[in-house]
Order: sequence, then structure tokens, then C-alpha cells
Amino acid sequence: MQNNSLNLVFMGTPEIAVVCLDAIRGAGYHVKGVVTTPDKPAGRGQKMQYSAVKTYALNHKLPLLQPESLKDETFIENLQAWEPDIQVVVAFRILPEIVWKMARICTFNLHTSYLPQYRGAAPIQWAIINGESETGITTFIIDNQVDTGNILLQEKISIPFDMTAGELYNIMCQKGSKLVLQTLDGLINHKLVPTPQKNSENLKPAPKLTKENTQIQWHKTVLEIYNLVRGLNPHPSAWTIINGAYYKIHRVEPIIQIHHKPIAHIETDNKNYLHIYARDGYVKVIELQKEGKKNMDIQTFLRGNTV
Repeated sequence: MQNNSLNLVFMGTPEIAVVCLDAIRGAGYHVKGVVTTPDKPAGRGQKMQYSAVKTYALNHKLPLLQPESLKDETFIENLQAWEPDIQVVVAFRILPEIVWKMARICTFNLHTSYLPQYRGAAPIQWAIINGESETGITTFIIDNQVDTGNILLQEKISIPFDMTAGELYNIMCQKGSKLVLQTLDGLINHKLVPTPQKNSENLKPAPKLTKENTQIQWHKTVLEIYNLVRGLNPHPSAWTIINGAYYKIHRVEPIIQIHHKPIAHIETDNKNYLHIYARDGYVKVIELQKEGKKNMDIQTFLRGNTV
């Protein structure tokens, strides 16, 4: 079967989905239509903001659906009218059975972890937060549960000690788009055998990031705090309260040493450095952002602020 004879439906929202969608179109696949999230108000002015995928779809004149509910009857009818052979899902929502079963061949998802590890909403961040030296990307066939379907293809990705979530995301954008194309080729040419995921008792989850699990806990180790900060950089950012003020902490350097200072003790010359103590040492704050202010390196911040 030729690429352009397939009816391919693409579902996604952020930039990684755009990279994959662009690669699919570049490979000659016929994108019958695109499904993305509804517009949402954002920013101080609360202006309606398009998803990255919607912007791409409009720029390339691709048919577009933005259902509030994936079970909405009108949406289901419009999706059926596209007669999808394959549905590709990248960073979207949990699909109801009536949607993922609609594709003649299958509906598959690109997940940014080496499944079955890090099933859930934030696999990139949690792999770094947990100090992993390796993660991966996976394409799998969607089923009734979250991120549990049969695996199609996988690729491992190393995580250097100083890598941030943003840097890992950029790598996954490029590698993910290639894996999606390899998966499409394998499915169309009957070269892939879906493989059940191997579950174990040591699976690590990737739950949604919240105000609670992104707050720095200074009683933890220096490395745990360092990993939390880089795992949440650039978004949503680790945060803490310093002398009653809210700060996002974007970058730190871990210093492990024996000390007898209180947890969360602050040392600064109010010119060049800001150290905050943890269980087994302290972190040197490199970049931070006070609420309502811009992100600054520590020297720039201390020139205009005291802690």
C-alpha cells in the first residue's frame, strides 16, 4: 500500500506532536485530518490560545477537529467520516474505546519513556527527577488502559547528569518523529509484531505534576533536590518559599558536605552567591525567579534584591 493511499488521522497538542506531524507529511502520508485540544485562555490578558498542533494545521490547511469531549456524537460522526486507516497519537488525551477502535489498521501512541516504566502524564520529568541515567521512547497500540498496550517499537535514550527536562524533550522530539515513521512503515508493510509489555513490581509511575510534588523539600538530599530542579526545568519549575516570598528555582549546583546547619538555612553575601542547605550539603542557586519577576542568574538577581 502506498503512503498517500492511507487515510491517516493525527491527534496531538504540543510541539513534539508538531514535529511528528510534520515528519509524517514530509514522508508523503495523506493526513486526512487532525484532532487537537480546544483553544484555552492563557497569559495575563487571558486571550484564547491555539495549541501548537492547531497552529500547524491551520498553516497547512489541514482539516481540524477540536472536541470538548471525545465522546461527543458530532465529533464521533466527523471522525468516522474521515474513514481512518491509521490513527497516530502524540501527547494528547486518553481516548475512549469508540475512538481508538475506529482505525482500520490500528491506533498507536508515541510515549516518551521506555515502557512499561513511567506510564502517566509526565514521563520525561519523572525520569530526571528520579535520577535515571537512561530512559527511552516507545510506540504502542492503544487499549483500554493508560499506556499499557502492546509495544511496536522502542529506543533507549541516555540522560547525562546535567541534562534538563527541556533538553531531553528536544532530543525526544527528533527521535520520536523518526520512531513514528518507522512504526508507520512497519505497520503498513506488516513488518511489526506487537509485543505485550512486561510488568514487574518495580514499575515507576509518572503522575501529573502538581503544586505539591514540584515544591522543593529541603530535608531531602542535595542530589534529590538537584534532580528535581533540572527535571522541572523549564516547566513547570521547582519552587520554594524564601523569607515569605515565592521563588521558582531554575538551576542549581549540588554541593555535598557534612554540616551542622539547620535544614533550609540560607547563606548569601547579597552580591555573588546564595546557598541553601539540605540534609547532606547545600545547593548553590544559579538561576531563580521571584514571583512576578523575570528569570535571572544569581548575580543579576542579588544586584537588585536582598534575600
